[in-house]
Amino acid sequence: MIRRRQVNWTPYLFLAPALLMLGITVFLPALQAFYLSFTNYDPIAETASWQGGANFARLAKDAVFWQTIRNTVLYLCGVVPILVFVPLLLAILVDRKLKGMSFFRAAYYVPVIISMVVAGIAWKFIYAENGLLNQLLKVVGIPAIPWLTSPGLALFSVMMVTVWKGLGYYMTIYLAGLQSIPADLYEAAAIDGSDRYTKHWDITIPLMRPYMLLVAVISAIAATKIFEEVYVMTQGGPRNSSKTVVYYLYQQGFGSSNPDLSYACTIGLVLFAIVFLLSILNLKLSQNNANLP
Repeated sequence: MIRRRQVNWTPYLFLAPALLMLGITVFLPALQAFYLSFTNYDPIAETASWQGGANFARLAKDAVFWQTIRNTVLYLCGVVPILVFVPLLLAILVDRKLKGMSFFRAAYYVPVIISMVVAGIAWKFIYAENGLLNQLLKVVGIPAIPWLTSPGLALFSVMMVTVWKGLGYYMTIYLAGLQSIPADLYEAAAIDGSDRYTKHWDITIPLMRPYMLLVAVISAIAATKIFEEVYVMTQGGPRNSSKTVVYYLYQQGFGSSNPDLSYACTIGLVLFAIVFLLSILNLKLSQNNANLP
């Protein structure tokens, strides 16, 4: 006689409130957005007429969308390498038992707790024609630079704000990794002849590889979804040179007098696919690092 396995429903009962909340606030809107991407939604009549893949065909021919893709990829290539290596150097510098190091750790972390809106407004004043940065350049004889009004500089100027705000956050991740490395390894390396610099190349970098991969994927996902900096500082200009995918999505769905929610949902579906692939990459890398000896 086959015995029927008893199901313990207690864990599911505890999870039910959270799952219900996620279903209402996350999963249901996501399904609605997926459906709207295949329709033509009329916000006045609040009706949606099915039109199949017309929005995707329009997206494939949209020059502005492809420019936002290029801008987002450029953002990834410009921001991610800096946020992988520079915070590691900062973590190595402050991971010392010296007087005053707590102050420097706190100072590097302060930008993380500042609201991005506040940071964006502050940096917009710094980048202004008569702002602090151009005033400092004038002291050394360099004319004012149009940081936010030049198509060739606007995106890179916004990148610097993302880097400035993210350094402290990723530094703390690296600090956790550095403090897990046994001191005996550095002592053995010193006996073998490694100096204060080569020991980091021989020991620190190899052992910090899982953390570096984690930071790379997390910063890449964050850079893909960049919005606040662009919204506050440039609003996608000049001439769409700093417009990202998320900002273009917002502009199509909410930022104009004639919103096109169906087209915005289509852009959001493409963005979801990109972020989903990066998340899968993060999961695979985490599993591979867990299997490392």
